[in-house]
Amino acid sequence: MESVTSFDPEEVYPPAEDSFLLLAAAQAEARPADSVIEIGCGSGFVSRGLVGCVRRLVATDINPHAVRAAKSAISGEASEVEFVRADLFLGISGRFDLVLFNAPYLPTEPEDRTGRWIDRALDGGASGRETVERFLRGLAERLLPGGRVLLLISSLTGLPDVMEAAACAGLAVQVAASERCFFEQLHVLRLTVAQD
Repeated sequence: MESVTSFDPEEVYPPAEDSFLLLAAAQAEARPADSVIEIGCGSGFVSRGLVGCVRRLVATDINPHAVRAAKSAISGEASEVEFVRADLFLGISGRFDLVLFNAPYLPTEPEDRTGRWIDRALDGGASGRETVERFLRGLAERLLPGGRVLLLISSLTGLPDVMEAAACAGLAVQVAASERCFFEQLHVLRLTVAQD
């Protein structure tokens, strides 16, 4: 595990309305015996809100600044949290009871990209669903029996399209929470392995 070193706060997605909505849904969903992974932990705000509420907690992000920021924010409170720099589940072993992901969901064209690490927190590709669709592929194999997923998306991402992609990945979908925010509607989707 890498040591906490300095990070650039300008490269880390700060807690915002989507973070608050996902945390509220996660706190309502989490169980004390759960093994939980947060994909794309950003500043660590959501993971920090689950410290002491679950058995195991893994916080990941592709952005090295975000991993360092989360570790800095949480490590003094909870030595049992694991921090991993990873692209979605790449390099992550095991299965989980609860998976959390505030996905990069903004439709983004190549000319909108700055080349900075913070882009990865926002850039959902041209459709806004590219990272979400990658996340959904093989997700069922990452869940323990009875496992659940909370996925935060925006109306800009296309709720019906994401629900269809989840169904194609063998997942049952329900909207667990929604909130209107400026120019978009935020949704937390609760995903489980579809029963035949």
